[in-house]
Amino acid sequence: MTHRARYKEPDTSLGSSAGVPGRDVMPGGGAFLEFLGATLAAGAFVLFVVRPEVSEALVHSLATSTAGLVP
Repeated sequence: MTHRARYKEPDTSLGSSAGVPGRDVMPGGGAFLEFLGATLAAGAFVLFVVRPEVSEALVHSLATSTAGLVP
């Protein structure tokens, strides 16, 4: 695990603002991205349960594309 050095003076511009509370890169965006990821995961799960031939076709296409890479 890496350790990041922090400056003792909080007003310096040399430090990263990632550890400062209230300084999000995208305020409120974390909840939206989490919702989007959960929606995509649930949709993929339903697709694979309802239409299992989709997963078989995906595996087949991946296998044939990687087989083409073997010299």
